[in-house]
Amino acid sequence: MADALAGSGDAFAELAARHKSRVFGIASRFAHNAAELEDICQDVFIQAFVKLRQYRHDSPFEHWLVRITTHKCYDYLRKRRHRADHISVEAMLESGHEPHAAPAPVADPDLERLHAALAQLSPKERLVITLLELEDRSVQEVAGLTGWSAANVKVRAFRARAVLRKILEKSP
Repeated sequence: MADALAGSGDAFAELAARHKSRVFGIASRFAHNAAELEDICQDVFIQAFVKLRQYRHDSPFEHWLVRITTHKCYDYLRKRRHRADHISVEAMLESGHEPHAAPAPVADPDLERLHAALAQLSPKERLVITLLELEDRSVQEVAGLTGWSAANVKVRAFRARAVLRKILEKSP
């Protein structure tokens, strides 16, 4: 750790290798494909390297890195939603995407339905649901990762579950 703090790229590469699976595991819940997953994880490790001097030794390095990962995933969700809101039908057709094409068959329709419903949530709603329900983290852990108060996490989770429930009730 001391060598990484001193600016050694090799020492940081060793730290990154040690925590890579944890970062990829968290980010994989937010990315739609391998390229997006790689982008998120690369952003996490770049930010961690740049801000390494800000790491305080009052908690484990992994906790600090997970917090960065959570924030990058949230940023990614916000950016993706913003981009999706601005894609025109012409751009979709140019790329070969057919807006009304039948979806590919899925092994588990319930799982696909859940993923589709999660994609309709706002970034904050999806983040809180993912961390609490899919990552099985406690309210206190989510509060620590997001910077929200525990009460705010509970309120956001309650509201996100209600939105998710409405989405699932409307879907076939």
